[in-house]
Amino acid sequence: MLKKILLGLAVVIAIPFIAALFIKTNYSVIRTVTIDKPVAEVFDYVKHLKNQDNFSKWAQMDPEMVKTYRGTDATVGFVSAWASENPDVGVGEQEIIAIDEGKRIDFELRFISPFEATEPAYMTTEELNAQQTKVDWGFSGHMDYPMNLMFLFVDFEAMIGADLQQGLDTLKVVLEKP
Repeated sequence: MLKKILLGLAVVIAIPFIAALFIKTNYSVIRTVTIDKPVAEVFDYVKHLKNQDNFSKWAQMDPEMVKTYRGTDATVGFVSAWASENPDVGVGEQEIIAIDEGKRIDFELRFISPFEATEPAYMTTEELNAQQTKVDWGFSGHMDYPMNLMFLFVDFEAMIGADLQQGLDTLKVVLEKP
């Protein structure tokens, strides 16, 4: 009888680990907004990481967070770092790793606490006409096995997508202000 109980317990414990083998480990989120300004003006604004303080939801979550900077903003190698006691903000940094002038800026996000991860993000601008610009903000993430089980309980794409969209909607308001 004890063997049957132990075997049953082993099966119950093993099921989530087996299930995790079939669950995705990566996710990707892209959100878009159209801004009624020329592409050059929009790109010049978004390529400055310090400007994210004016539109990014994450930059505004803790008014007490400590921010530090290394390098020249809007250039490859510039690093914007943050530190917060708020566990939803934590500690990390963001570095500009590539710029395709007028079109795309790539970032590397390095989260230090409350968890460690390095993830890519980017913003692109595309001229729709002389006075309208499409802006995409994208983020990718990864969760190693067996932590990828969290994908069953938390919709990271929807959660992060909502934050990106809120930031883009705020960016639109900031840039279209007369």
